[in-house]
Amino acid sequence: MSKLEGKTAVITGGATGIGLATAQRFVADGAFVYITGRRQNALDDAVAQIASPNVRAVQGDIAKPEDLDRLFNTVKTERRRLDILVANAGGGTTAPLGQITAEQFDQTFGINVKGTIFTVQKALSLMQAGSSVILIGSTTGVMGTPAFSVYSASKAAVRNLARSWALDLKGTGIRVNVLSPGATETPGLMDIADDPQAQQALVDGLVQATPLGRLADPSETAAVAAFLASDDSSNMTGSEVFVDGGFAQV
Repeated sequence: MSKLEGKTAVITGGATGIGLATAQRFVADGAFVYITGRRQNALDDAVAQIASPNVRAVQGDIAKPEDLDRLFNTVKTERRRLDILVANAGGGTTAPLGQITAEQFDQTFGINVKGTIFTVQKALSLMQAGSSVILIGSTTGVMGTPAFSVYSASKAAVRNLARSWALDLKGTGIRVNVLSPGATETPGLMDIADDPQAQQALVDGLVQATPLGRLADPSETAAVAAFLASDDSSNMTGSEVFVDGGFAQV
């Protein structure tokens, strides 16, 4: 397949999980892909796993403006333009109302909202008509989730960013959409729980609540990311696409 042939992509949080699977899919579809993340060893492992000359790792934290500048200066120097941006980096921790701390709030919104805003804003000068911005949302953005309100609120904010930016970008030909996965078998999902028993209980509950009756594989989300990145979705902007096995749909 070559639907992304000749295109340049940046994927934040690209070292593991959905980000890594998306990088693998984009490379397979013909793109040159930059992946970024905070841990150099994880990036090195991801590059080795993808095993292609068309992937490049740039270490950085999206919460740090200087790291974003270094990332996009690298893209500008080496590729001159950017066709696809997947704002995937994010995360969150659990805390019920009454136990939420200012530190938790600042960290979650600092990455998921502030980091996403400035990732996209700093990339814009490299993008042109036909470019695609994909923001990674979550089913939690449209559902109530116990002890996960801060993360959920941050993902609801991401959904509105896409709506507003679709209007801000009117006339540029740059599209922005949200891709919202459901429960997916990734290290990030497993890290939510503190011990193996709690992890299994979490997985069992998610599977039971999902109409398809299973966790998603990251490659399934990556396939939809490839669709949003390509000209196959050329008439889509401001939209949200769920890849959640029906979890938030029924």
